Amino acid sequence: MGYLFVFVSGLLIGSFLNVCIYRLPRGESVVTPASSCPSCGSAIRPWDNIPLVSYVILRGRCRHCGGRISPRYPLVELLNGLFYLVVLWRFGLSLNSLFYMVYFSTLIVITFIDIDFQIIPDAITLPGTAAALLLGIFLIPDPFDRGSVLGAKQSILGLLIGGGLFYTVALVSRGGMGGGDIKMMAMVGALTGWKGVLMTTFIGSLAGSIIGISLMLFKGKGRKTRIPFGPFLALGSVVSILYGEELLGLYLRGHP
Repeated sequence: MGYLFVFVSGLLIGSFLNVCIYRLPRGESVVTPASSCPSCGSAIRPWDNIPLVSYVILRGRCRHCGGRISPRYPLVELLNGLFYLVVLWRFGLSLNSLFYMVYFSTLIVITFIDIDFQIIPDAITLPGTAAALLLGIFLIPDPFDRGSVLGAKQSILGLLIGGGLFYTVALVSRGGMGGGDIKMMAMVGALTGWKGVLMTTFIGSLAGSIIGISLMLFKGKGRKTRIPFGPFLALGSVVSILYGEELLGLYLRGHP
């Protein structure tokens, strides 16, 4: 029952994440007005806004105009619900799990906004960095040593290295790295420490390279095609939090 409750909660919050993904980059309020069809503007009734279920019942169409509803909406809901299940399975029912769920939801919003607009809004990263710093200093365990709290030194160092590393890359590449990525990595570093910054960067760069090469080979994209980096950094951050200690242990055992 605990897993079911967490999954359903993830679906419901995922529905709100869709609102954030659509409205934040447009500078609109995420509270009002109520959700409406993007095609005809008709208000969506509560029974047509049930996560996953309504999309299936309506067959991905608006009840009023028959306009197509993007499959991204149920995808975001399902992804958030699954993330919540993974966090509960990995860390149990705890206050830290709640914080990780909120953080993973934040990464989902960042990912899809960056895919659509190639921006990461300050409205997410700035308060997110402040919250991550407080959690890192006082509550959240070190992903690479879960027996201890990350602590002030590691959290502050992670923030500085995360933001500083990507700021340096932006200077050297003359705009090849956006300001949103810099602030995002400051947030990641505050929550995971300097080791988390390195692992996140490595995994994100590896995943980004694989996708970039695949697009060039199979989609005919050129080397100058802009690919948002935020989604790959989000992936690296998730892996670092879930399996940072285990991956570091494997690496150290392979390099005595």
